[in-house]
Amino acid sequence: MKCFNHYGGYLCLPRSASVIPAPDPPSQPGTNLESTAREPFNPCPLGYEPQGDSCVDVNECERDEHDCQPSQQCINTPGAFTCQCPEGYRKVGTECIDIDECRYRYCQHRCVNVPGSFSCQCEPGFQLAGNNRSCIDVNECDMGAPCQQRCYNTYGTFLCRCDQGYELGPDGFACNDIDECSYSSYLCQFQCVNEPGKFSCQCPEGYQLLGTRLCQDINECETGEHQCTEGQTCVNIHGASQCVDTNRCQSPYVQVSDNRCVCPVTKPACRDLPFSIVQRYMSITSERSVPSDIFQIQATSVYPGAYNTFRIRSGDHDGDFYIRVSTAIV
Repeated sequence: MKCFNHYGGYLCLPRSASVIPAPDPPSQPGTNLESTAREPFNPCPLGYEPQGDSCVDVNECERDEHDCQPSQQCINTPGAFTCQCPEGYRKVGTECIDIDECRYRYCQHRCVNVPGSFSCQCEPGFQLAGNNRSCIDVNECDMGAPCQQRCYNTYGTFLCRCDQGYELGPDGFACNDIDECSYSSYLCQFQCVNEPGKFSCQCPEGYQLLGTRLCQDINECETGEHQCTEGQTCVNIHGASQCVDTNRCQSPYVQVSDNRCVCPVTKPACRDLPFSIVQRYMSITSERSVPSDIFQIQATSVYPGAYNTFRIRSGDHDGDFYIRVSTAIV
Protein backbone atom coordinates (compact mmCIF):
# COMPACT_ATOMS: atom_id res chain seq x y z
CA MET A 1 0.00 0.00 0.00
CA LYS A 2 1.05 3.52 -0.65
CA CYS A 3 0.00 6.69 1.29
CA PHE A 4 -1.22 9.65 -0.71
CA ASN A 5 -1.93 13.03 0.89
CA HIS A 6 -5.44 14.27 0.34
CA TYR A 7 -7.39 17.44 1.19
CA GLY A 8 -8.29 17.24 4.86
CA GLY A 9 -6.69 13.77 5.26
CA TYR A 10 -4.81 11.03 3.39
CA LEU A 11 -5.46 7.94 1.20
CA CYS A 12 -3.99 4.45 1.28
CA LEU A 13 -3.79 3.05 -2.27
CA PRO A 14 -1.99 0.12 -3.96
CA ARG A 15 1.52 0.83 -4.99
CA SER A 16 0.50 0.35 -8.63
CA ALA A 17 -2.11 3.14 -8.36
CA SER A 18 -1.35 6.54 -9.77
CA VAL A 19 -2.81 9.89 -8.75
CA ILE A 20 -3.93 12.35 -11.37
CA PRO A 21 -3.51 15.88 -10.02
CA ALA A 22 -6.56 18.11 -10.23
CA PRO A 23 -6.47 20.69 -12.98
CA ASP A 24 -6.06 24.31 -11.99
CA PRO A 25 -9.31 26.27 -11.89
CA PRO A 26 -10.00 28.34 -14.98
CA SER A 27 -8.83 31.87 -14.69
CA GLN A 28 -11.29 34.72 -14.78
CA PRO A 29 -10.99 37.21 -17.59
CA GLY A 30 -8.58 39.96 -16.72
CA THR A 31 -7.22 38.10 -13.69
CA ASN A 32 -3.57 37.47 -13.18
CA LEU A 33 -3.39 33.98 -11.69
CA GLU A 34 0.17 34.36 -10.64
CA SER A 35 -0.62 37.39 -8.46
CA THR A 36 -3.73 35.86 -6.77
CA ALA A 37 -3.01 34.89 -3.13
CA ARG A 38 -4.46 31.66 -1.90
CA GLU A 39 -5.59 31.14 1.72
CA PRO A 40 -3.50 28.56 3.52
CA PHE A 41 -5.08 25.19 3.92
CA ASN A 42 -6.56 24.64 7.44
CA PRO A 43 -7.05 20.97 8.29
CA CYS A 44 -8.58 21.88 11.74
CA PRO A 45 -12.29 22.21 12.63
CA LEU A 46 -14.01 25.58 12.57
CA GLY A 47 -12.77 27.76 15.40
CA TYR A 48 -9.39 26.05 15.57
CA GLU A 49 -6.10 26.55 13.79
CA PRO A 50 -3.13 24.23 13.29
CA GLN A 51 -0.15 24.57 15.54
CA GLY A 52 2.52 21.99 14.78
CA ASP A 53 0.88 18.58 14.67
CA SER A 54 -2.21 19.69 16.67
CA CYS A 55 -5.14 22.11 16.50
CA VAL A 56 -5.56 24.95 19.02
CA ASP A 57 -8.58 27.13 19.80
CA VAL A 58 -8.82 30.51 18.12
CA ASN A 59 -9.57 33.38 20.59
CA GLU A 60 -11.98 35.40 18.52
CA CYS A 61 -12.37 37.96 21.36
CA GLU A 62 -8.68 38.89 21.34
CA ARG A 63 -8.54 38.99 17.54
CA ASP A 64 -11.72 41.06 17.42
CA GLU A 65 -13.27 38.42 15.17
CA HIS A 66 -16.71 38.57 16.79
CA ASP A 67 -20.01 40.36 16.30
CA CYS A 68 -20.75 41.39 19.94
CA GLN A 69 -22.34 44.79 20.49
CA PRO A 70 -20.32 47.54 22.26
CA SER A 71 -22.49 47.11 25.38
CA GLN A 72 -21.73 43.36 25.48
CA GLN A 73 -18.74 41.37 26.61
CA CYS A 74 -17.11 38.79 24.34
CA ILE A 75 -16.46 35.48 26.13
CA ASN A 76 -14.21 32.99 24.32
CA THR A 77 -15.35 29.36 24.30
CA PRO A 78 -13.72 26.23 22.79
CA GLY A 79 -14.10 26.64 19.05
CA ALA A 80 -16.42 29.64 19.32
CA PHE A 81 -17.43 32.67 21.45
CA THR A 82 -20.50 34.08 23.20
CA CYS A 83 -21.76 37.62 23.82
CA GLN A 84 -22.81 38.36 27.42
CA CYS A 85 -24.00 41.42 29.35
CA PRO A 86 -21.88 42.72 32.26
CA GLU A 87 -23.07 42.23 35.84
CA GLY A 88 -25.88 44.62 36.64
CA TYR A 89 -27.24 44.56 33.08
CA ARG A 90 -29.77 42.39 31.29
CA LYS A 91 -30.02 41.57 27.60
CA VAL A 92 -32.91 43.09 25.69
CA GLY A 93 -32.70 42.11 22.04
CA THR A 94 -29.11 42.69 21.04
CA GLU A 95 -28.42 45.42 23.62
CA CYS A 96 -27.59 45.36 27.37
CA ILE A 97 -29.87 47.47 29.56
CA ASP A 98 -29.02 48.56 33.14
CA ILE A 99 -30.95 46.70 35.87
CA ASP A 100 -32.64 49.03 38.38
CA GLU A 101 -31.87 47.08 41.57
CA CYS A 102 -33.64 49.69 43.71
CA ARG A 103 -36.98 48.32 42.49
CA TYR A 104 -36.31 45.16 44.49
CA ARG A 105 -35.80 47.01 47.80
CA TYR A 106 -32.36 45.68 48.51
CA CYS A 107 -31.62 48.60 50.89
CA GLN A 108 -33.11 49.17 54.35
CA HIS A 109 -33.27 52.97 54.01
CA ARG A 110 -32.35 54.64 50.71
CA CYS A 111 -31.24 53.04 47.43
CA VAL A 112 -29.28 54.88 44.73
CA ASN A 113 -29.11 53.21 41.31
CA VAL A 114 -25.90 53.62 39.29
CA PRO A 115 -25.00 52.11 35.87
CA GLY A 116 -24.48 48.42 36.38
CA SER A 117 -24.88 48.53 40.15
CA PHE A 118 -26.50 50.30 43.12
CA SER A 119 -25.53 51.73 46.50
CA CYS A 120 -27.38 51.93 49.83
CA GLN A 121 -27.50 55.03 51.98
CA CYS A 122 -28.73 55.54 55.55
CA GLU A 123 -30.70 58.30 57.20
CA PRO A 124 -28.88 60.71 59.56
CA GLY A 125 -28.01 58.97 62.82
CA PHE A 126 -27.38 55.60 61.11
CA GLN A 127 -24.51 53.95 59.28
CA LEU A 128 -24.22 51.05 56.84
CA ALA A 129 -23.74 47.61 58.34
CA GLY A 130 -21.20 45.08 57.12
CA ASN A 131 -23.55 43.78 54.42
CA ASN A 132 -23.71 47.30 52.87
CA ARG A 133 -27.51 47.11 52.86
CA SER A 134 -28.75 47.29 56.45
CA CYS A 135 -28.52 50.42 58.60
CA ILE A 136 -27.46 50.36 62.24
CA ASP A 137 -27.77 53.11 64.83
CA VAL A 138 -24.80 55.40 65.42
CA ASN A 139 -23.94 56.03 69.08
CA GLU A 140 -23.34 59.77 68.88
CA CYS A 141 -22.46 59.90 72.58
CA ASP A 142 -19.40 57.71 72.00
CA MET A 143 -18.46 59.77 68.95
CA GLY A 144 -18.23 63.10 70.77
CA ALA A 145 -21.76 64.50 70.76
CA PRO A 146 -21.76 68.23 71.69
CA CYS A 147 -23.59 67.75 75.00
CA GLN A 148 -22.12 69.87 77.78
CA GLN A 149 -22.97 67.49 80.62
CA ARG A 150 -24.85 64.23 79.97
CA CYS A 151 -25.60 62.48 76.67
CA TYR A 152 -28.20 59.75 76.08
CA ASN A 153 -28.14 57.78 72.83
CA THR A 154 -31.51 57.06 71.23
CA TYR A 155 -32.53 55.29 68.03
CA GLY A 156 -31.21 57.42 65.21
CA THR A 157 -30.32 60.43 67.35
CA PHE A 158 -29.25 61.51 70.84
CA LEU A 159 -30.49 63.68 73.71
CA CYS A 160 -28.59 66.08 75.96
CA ARG A 161 -29.52 66.31 79.61
CA CYS A 162 -28.23 68.41 82.50
CA ASP A 163 -27.26 67.65 86.08
CA GLN A 164 -29.44 68.67 88.98
CA GLY A 165 -29.44 72.42 89.41
CA TYR A 166 -29.04 73.11 85.68
CA GLU A 167 -31.46 73.46 82.78
CA LEU A 168 -30.97 72.83 79.07
CA GLY A 169 -30.27 75.91 76.98
CA PRO A 170 -32.11 76.93 73.80
CA ASP A 171 -29.53 75.18 71.60
CA GLY A 172 -30.28 71.82 73.24
CA PHE A 173 -26.62 71.24 74.12
CA ALA A 174 -25.49 73.76 76.77
CA CYS A 175 -26.55 73.62 80.43
CA ASN A 176 -27.35 76.85 82.28
CA ASP A 177 -27.39 77.25 86.04
CA ILE A 178 -30.81 77.52 87.70
CA ASP A 179 -31.12 80.44 90.12
CA GLU A 180 -33.19 78.67 92.76
CA CYS A 181 -33.13 81.73 95.02
CA SER A 182 -35.15 83.74 92.50
CA TYR A 183 -37.97 81.18 92.47
CA SER A 184 -39.10 81.55 96.06
CA SER A 185 -38.33 83.62 99.15
CA TYR A 186 -39.17 80.67 101.40
CA LEU A 187 -36.23 78.46 100.50
CA CYS A 188 -34.11 79.83 103.34
CA GLN A 189 -35.09 81.30 106.68
CA PHE A 190 -32.58 84.14 106.42
CA GLN A 191 -30.59 84.43 103.18
CA CYS A 192 -30.39 82.31 100.03
CA VAL A 193 -27.12 82.22 98.08
CA ASN A 194 -27.14 80.82 94.55
CA GLU A 195 -24.18 78.64 93.53
CA PRO A 196 -23.37 76.75 90.30
CA GLY A 197 -25.84 73.89 90.17
CA LYS A 198 -27.20 74.43 93.68
CA PHE A 199 -28.00 76.95 96.40
CA SER A 200 -27.11 77.34 100.06
CA CYS A 201 -28.69 79.05 103.04
CA GLN A 202 -26.77 81.41 105.28
CA CYS A 203 -27.57 82.66 108.76
CA PRO A 204 -26.77 86.01 110.39
CA GLU A 205 -24.06 86.41 113.00
CA GLY A 206 -24.94 84.68 116.24
CA TYR A 207 -26.93 81.95 114.48
CA GLN A 208 -26.05 78.57 113.06
CA LEU A 209 -27.63 76.53 110.30
CA LEU A 210 -30.15 73.95 111.47
CA GLY A 211 -30.39 71.34 108.74
CA THR A 212 -30.05 73.07 105.37
CA ARG A 213 -32.54 75.94 105.55
CA LEU A 214 -33.37 77.00 109.11
CA CYS A 215 -31.33 79.19 111.44
CA GLN A 216 -30.91 78.44 115.13
CA ASP A 217 -29.64 80.86 117.76
CA ILE A 218 -26.20 80.06 119.17
CA ASN A 219 -26.25 79.98 122.98
CA GLU A 220 -22.99 81.77 123.66
CA CYS A 221 -23.47 81.24 127.39
CA GLU A 222 -23.33 77.46 126.90
CA THR A 223 -20.54 77.47 124.34
CA GLY A 224 -18.41 79.89 126.40
CA GLU A 225 -18.23 82.46 123.63
CA HIS A 226 -18.92 85.50 125.86
CA GLN A 227 -16.98 88.20 127.70
CA CYS A 228 -18.72 88.07 131.09
CA THR A 229 -16.62 88.44 134.26
CA GLU A 230 -16.89 86.42 137.46
CA GLY A 231 -19.24 88.95 139.01
CA GLN A 232 -21.55 88.84 136.00
CA THR A 233 -24.05 86.39 134.64
CA CYS A 234 -24.28 85.54 130.94
CA VAL A 235 -27.77 85.91 129.51
CA ASN A 236 -28.37 84.49 126.03
CA ILE A 237 -30.41 86.61 123.64
CA HIS A 238 -31.23 86.19 119.94
CA GLY A 239 -28.04 86.36 117.94
CA ALA A 240 -25.84 87.42 120.85
CA SER A 241 -25.40 87.37 124.63
CA GLN A 242 -25.58 89.93 127.42
CA CYS A 243 -23.61 90.20 130.65
CA VAL A 244 -25.56 91.35 133.74
CA ASP A 245 -24.51 91.76 137.35
CA THR A 246 -25.00 88.64 139.40
CA ASN A 247 -26.57 90.57 142.33
CA ARG A 248 -29.27 92.73 140.81
CA CYS A 249 -31.19 93.40 144.00
CA GLN A 250 -31.12 96.98 145.27
CA SER A 251 -31.67 97.92 148.89
CA PRO A 252 -33.92 97.30 150.73
CA TYR A 253 -34.37 94.13 148.59
CA VAL A 254 -32.49 90.96 149.37
CA GLN A 255 -31.52 88.43 146.70
CA VAL A 256 -33.02 85.02 147.41
CA SER A 257 -32.23 83.36 144.02
CA ASP A 258 -30.50 84.13 140.74
CA ASN A 259 -33.32 86.30 139.46
CA ARG A 260 -35.54 87.00 142.47
CA CYS A 261 -35.37 89.80 145.00
CA VAL A 262 -37.52 89.96 148.17
CA CYS A 263 -38.22 92.97 150.35
CA PRO A 264 -38.68 91.69 153.96
CA VAL A 265 -41.78 92.96 155.70
CA THR A 266 -39.71 93.55 158.82
CA LYS A 267 -38.06 96.49 157.11
CA PRO A 268 -40.09 99.69 157.38
CA ALA A 269 -38.95 100.74 153.88
CA CYS A 270 -40.62 97.69 152.36
CA ARG A 271 -44.15 98.61 153.40
CA ASP A 272 -44.87 100.59 150.21
CA LEU A 273 -42.77 98.43 147.88
CA PRO A 274 -43.58 95.18 146.06
CA PHE A 275 -42.75 92.19 148.17
CA SER A 276 -41.01 90.27 145.39
CA ILE A 277 -39.30 91.21 142.14
CA VAL A 278 -38.47 88.56 139.54
CA GLN A 279 -36.12 89.59 136.77
CA ARG A 280 -36.20 87.80 133.44
CA TYR A 281 -34.46 88.57 130.15
CA MET A 282 -36.29 87.88 126.94
CA SER A 283 -35.21 88.30 123.35
CA ILE A 284 -38.11 89.07 121.05
CA THR A 285 -37.62 88.72 117.30
CA SER A 286 -38.87 91.50 115.07
CA GLU A 287 -40.69 89.26 112.58
CA ARG A 288 -43.42 88.29 115.04
CA SER A 289 -46.95 89.09 113.98
CA VAL A 290 -48.72 91.71 116.07
CA PRO A 291 -50.58 91.89 118.33
CA SER A 292 -48.96 88.89 120.00
CA ASP A 293 -48.79 87.50 123.53
CA ILE A 294 -45.17 87.60 124.63
CA PHE A 295 -45.35 86.27 128.17
CA GLN A 296 -47.81 85.79 131.01
CA ILE A 297 -47.37 86.69 134.70
CA GLN A 298 -49.51 86.09 137.72
CA ALA A 299 -49.37 86.34 141.49
CA THR A 300 -47.81 83.31 143.12
CA SER A 301 -49.96 83.66 146.22
CA VAL A 302 -53.47 84.97 146.58
CA TYR A 303 -54.48 86.55 149.87
CA PRO A 304 -58.01 87.59 150.84
CA GLY A 305 -58.47 91.29 150.17
CA ALA A 306 -55.11 91.56 148.41
CA TYR A 307 -54.85 93.70 145.31
CA ASN A 308 -52.09 92.95 142.80
CA THR A 309 -50.95 95.48 140.24
CA PHE A 310 -48.71 94.93 137.20
CA ARG A 311 -46.94 97.59 135.18
CA ILE A 312 -44.08 98.03 132.74
CA ARG A 313 -41.36 99.89 134.54
CA SER A 314 -38.92 100.50 131.67
CA GLY A 315 -38.04 99.58 128.11
CA ASP A 316 -41.29 100.76 126.54
CA HIS A 317 -40.30 104.24 125.44
CA ASP A 318 -42.22 104.00 122.14
CA GLY A 319 -45.31 102.43 123.70
CA ASP A 320 -45.02 99.18 121.74
CA PHE A 321 -46.02 97.00 124.71
CA TYR A 322 -49.09 96.93 126.91
CA ILE A 323 -50.58 94.75 129.64
CA ARG A 324 -53.99 93.15 129.43
CA VAL A 325 -55.92 90.94 131.83
CA SER A 326 -56.40 87.48 130.39
CA THR A 327 -57.99 85.70 133.39
CA ALA A 328 -59.83 87.28 136.27
CA ILE A 329 -58.59 86.24 139.69
CA VAL A 330 -61.41 85.28 142.04
